[in-house]
Amino acid sequence: MEYSPKKIKENLEKENFNLKKKFGQNFIIDENIIDSIINKAEIDENTLVLEIGPGAGSLTYKLAKKAKNVLCYEIDVTLKEILKNNLQEFNNVDIIYEDFLKADVINQIKKYKFEKLYVVANLPYYITTPILIKLIEDQIAVDKIVVMVQKEVGDRFKAKPNSKDYNSLSVYLNYYFNVKKLLDVSRNVFIPKPNVDSIVVEFTKKERKKLKDEQLFFKLVRDSFKQKRKNLRNNLKGYDLNKIEDVLKKYNFDLTTRAEQLDIDIFIDIANNI
Repeated sequence: MEYSPKKIKENLEKENFNLKKKFGQNFIIDENIIDSIINKAEIDENTLVLEIGPGAGSLTYKLAKKAKNVLCYEIDVTLKEILKNNLQEFNNVDIIYEDFLKADVINQIKKYKFEKLYVVANLPYYITTPILIKLIEDQIAVDKIVVMVQKEVGDRFKAKPNSKDYNSLSVYLNYYFNVKKLLDVSRNVFIPKPNVDSIVVEFTKKERKKLKDEQLFFKLVRDSFKQKRKNLRNNLKGYDLNKIEDVLKKYNFDLTTRAEQLDIDIFIDIANNI
């Protein structure tokens, strides 16, 4: 398989394939970017890789050369022939044609033997966050996630306190993972060209701090950011504000503080004391 825009376009045209906006299809066509993703993901022969949305298979092709097995989830059944042709030399690639958000991933990976489970993908922009939430909520024991996402969304994933991108999702993901940017990706390396640039973000599993009640913690975080311009006193009226203020004082904050100023450890401390 060749990694030139011309060759990929030829393959798509040969199958009379129409790129579908409803599935967020923007296929990557730059081999250098693909190689960078593969190298930074540090995949080896003991790794099972889950790829969500393989598209025409350009990333899949390189994943298959490095990983023990690659299990792909593709919602668009009209890609079957294209993927079959582009990946025909590999016997370590399986493609399940269904919506990843509805897939029984835990049972589907049971047939594989592996030491590490990674997710590596160019995620469809419109379901990036639901995919990450599914991986967490279904308790899929992923060791590492390396995904290409819309830059604006990726900036929120990796945002730190006191930045404009920091929100409840930043805190939620930071509870489970260490998050960092691996590389910037221009919109020019896709067909069709999207209206935005992308970044590749890495999530690695972290040891979680002790929480008395995870659901209470997540509700507290959501409520704290409910109206971003308002302070904690206004956003957390339904809570015991005296207890919250007692915790905040330990960190030299008070109820006039906004949620964007607090790091995850302070939210955890508050949740454990209300």
